Amino acid sequence: MRELYVGQCGQTDEEGRQHCFSYYILIEERTCAGELVCEEYGVKVSAPGGESVSIPRITLSARRIGDLADLLVRGGVTPSTLEDVVQDWL
Repeated sequence: MRELYVGQCGQTDEEGRQHCFSYYILIEERTCAGELVCEEYGVKVSAPGGESVSIPRITLSARRIGDLADLLVRGGVTPSTLEDVVQDWL
C-alpha cells in the first residue's frame, strides 16, 4: 500500500492548544480479473504524537477520493472524527 500526502491543517482546541493534522490518500493495487490490476483508494489522518486513523478501500474512483481528501483538509477532520465523516460522505 502506498500513501500520497495531500496536505496539513492546523486546528485550535477548546483550551487554546494548536494541533496540526496530516492527510493522505491510501492506494492499494488489486488484481481484479486475472491480469487486470485496479487501484482501490482510502484515506488516512494523522496527528503529531502518533495518533493515526486509516480507512482503506473506500472507492475505486481517483476523482472521488480526491474530492474526499480535499473535504477532509478543508474541514480540519481529526483522527477521532474521520470514521464518522467518511460514513456521512458515503
